[in-house]
Amino acid sequence: MPELLRLARLLRCDSPSPGHRFAHRLRVGLVVAGLILLLSLLR
Repeated sequence: MPELLRLARLLRCDSPSPGHRFAHRLRVGLVVAGLILLLSLLR
């Protein structure tokens, strides 16, 4: 569990710019979706 919290802190975006935050969240979402797709194809 501490590893997940540490990972969440690393993925955090504290930028005041809404555009920068949106781009960061979009990239993180695409990476997570890609990992889910990869894991589902490996089964």
